[in-house]
Amino acid sequence: MRKEERLAKEIIEQLGGTENIADLASCMTRLRVKPIDYEKVNLNGLKNVDGVMGVVEAETLQIILGPGIVTKVANEVSDLTGQNIRNIDDENNNPFEGLAAKTKAELKEKNATPFKLFLRRIASIFIPLIPAIVASGLIAGITNVIVRSGADPESILIQILNFIGWGLFNYLGVFVGINTAKEFGGSPALGGAAGILIINPGLANITLFGEELVPGRGGLIGVMLAAAFIAFLEKRIRKFVPSAVDIIVTPTLALLITGIVTLIVLQPIGGFISDLITKGLLGLIDMGGIIAGLILAGTFLPLVVTGLHQGLTPVHMELINTIGDDPLLPILAMGGAGQVGAAFAIYFKTKNERLKKVIKGGLPVGILGIGEPLIFGVTLPLGRPFLTACLGAAVGGAFQAFFKIATIAIGVSGIPLAFLVHTDQIILYLLGLLVAYFFGFIFTWIFGFKEEMAKNI
Repeated sequence: MRKEERLAKEIIEQLGGTENIADLASCMTRLRVKPIDYEKVNLNGLKNVDGVMGVVEAETLQIILGPGIVTKVANEVSDLTGQNIRNIDDENNNPFEGLAAKTKAELKEKNATPFKLFLRRIASIFIPLIPAIVASGLIAGITNVIVRSGADPESILIQILNFIGWGLFNYLGVFVGINTAKEFGGSPALGGAAGILIINPGLANITLFGEELVPGRGGLIGVMLAAAFIAFLEKRIRKFVPSAVDIIVTPTLALLITGIVTLIVLQPIGGFISDLITKGLLGLIDMGGIIAGLILAGTFLPLVVTGLHQGLTPVHMELINTIGDDPLLPILAMGGAGQVGAAFAIYFKTKNERLKKVIKGGLPVGILGIGEPLIFGVTLPLGRPFLTACLGAAVGGAFQAFFKIATIAIGVSGIPLAFLVHTDQIILYLLGLLVAYFFGFIFTWIFGFKEEMAKNI
């Protein structure tokens, strides 16, 4: 039996069987499952399945499997259950709506705060876009390195690479609009149309109240506001429109009203919020310097644990759109580097063969910027090493902040991020990475790990 087939069957068993799974989704490292009845789920058994690196209990159960394998296991679970792998968007067509809604409400009451729910919603918009963002960013970054190494920027090859790498970022607002509308219960196509309202170059030809409009003003924040508004409007209009003309009247009115409201209200609000975020962060990093880097990097991993870190994607994009680069991403990338250093220390110190096996599986992807396997499989279950990894990350973040390292696009952290930082900063970024590795290792070796911690692993 293939590994992914075995994993899928064992996971389904611990989830309470195929009949207890209402919905499936997957991201880069996690299989996200919405059970019908949480009481039937054996959480301890699920966490102890060989190959499961951890389980996050949120509105959906997030089963950490690691990059690559998660897609294969998700496909196997889909085949075994007959469920399509998709994002959990619309519960209105769910035959288990009552029970699912009750479970969701109970979880919200128990665990959620308004801020967490807000970040989860933002994360749900951007998680499906991560593969395309990472791929485009990496191609754009590598092309930048090639050009800075002496290649002719006007050559056909470089033009083709730039065309491939930067294409997504020119139209990202459309994708974000589509996902935002889905997240708020609207039609995806209307969400895409709302996104176009913000990024359309034709805005430059419009003067409103004596002021020339600027394409892209408000960035992805403006796009999300417009797409959420059109979803809200669509649902409200549909209540009053006869079914016979709904397909014509509802979307037309929704788009027309949203277009006017976006130009007059939503785009300026998006621009204001965007400026507030970018100027606030830049001010914090500039004024705080080393201390800001230390705090931001040292506190990033707890956000990763909850899966809420994807909610920061629009912040990174706004920094790039506003000032041309992103000084926040290299700082936060040190979170994963601290984990790598801590994992190396545990590997060389422990005699637990099972723990060594988990670390060997998680280290390569950790070095390449995917930190969840090490977090959920090693440092978090052990406890104290998670804290020493955060300390190592903090030192690395201080280093990045001191030298003002910044990226030209967004992508995964770790070594691959070196292709995305400014070419003249690559060596400094890699040195900061080594600093985080080193201090994550030292802190964990000295006071972060004792052999008795590994007994329950």
